[in-house]
Amino acid sequence: MPELPEVETVVRSLAPHLSGRRVTGVEVRERRLRGDLPPEFAVALTGRRIERLDRHGKYLLATLDDRRLWLIHLGMTGRLTLEPVGRGPERHDHVLVGLDDGKRLTYSDPRRFGRMAVIDPAHLGQEAGRGLNALSPTLTPEVLFGCTRGRRTPIKALLMDQRRIAGLGNIYANEILFRAGVRPRRRAGGLRRADCARVVAATRAVLADAIRRGGSSISDYVDGLGRRGWFQLRHSVYDRAGAPCRRCTTPVRRCLIVGRASYYCPRCQT
Repeated sequence: MPELPEVETVVRSLAPHLSGRRVTGVEVRERRLRGDLPPEFAVALTGRRIERLDRHGKYLLATLDDRRLWLIHLGMTGRLTLEPVGRGPERHDHVLVGLDDGKRLTYSDPRRFGRMAVIDPAHLGQEAGRGLNALSPTLTPEVLFGCTRGRRTPIKALLMDQRRIAGLGNIYANEILFRAGVRPRRRAGGLRRADCARVVAATRAVLADAIRRGGSSISDYVDGLGRRGWFQLRHSVYDRAGAPCRRCTTPVRRCLIVGRASYYCPRCQT
């Protein structure tokens, strides 16, 4: 599933092409996405000018000229790409958005786990969660330390809880905890202030590094112009069970935490 670096990369790649453009038409070829597209979706979007593109956690947000938000979540296999003029729709192209410069924005999603809606900004928290943006300067070591107090859940599960921290999923939670030297199974409430400081620093470093490299293209993900990322070539532990740790050569281990595959180095992480 695309996480913060992938969504941020899509936003950055599309923003120069979409900001200021007007939507000339919307073709909904499949309504059965997560939450289903309402019948009024195409009407709500058609004729609107896109003022700017932003991101909240794993959600892409397009602010429209009527102040409402076009909210997009890519789900597990979703792609939002600017298509060349003349390209016909393909099998999994579910929403086609025509622009006033003649180009077309296409939402494609084989598994249909994505979400798309036009909402009032007041409803953003309800739709996308109220967790702190993982790259926000307000996510400080002291704030994370406060979030962990009294929590018996593993620290990896807490990092992935969108109600607390928005934007992190399985890939980057694993990579962040490796860089911080913290095992994913450690009880969140047992972390010390120094541990939280390392986790916050690792969060900023890993996410910034991933964004610079266009995100992780493991399965379907590409940016808004159809380009694959290459941060997957830099993964330290994710999906590397049995491979030597890039830091100490100890074999990377795999375990399950709240039903998700988790990876760690038994020597570098304590």
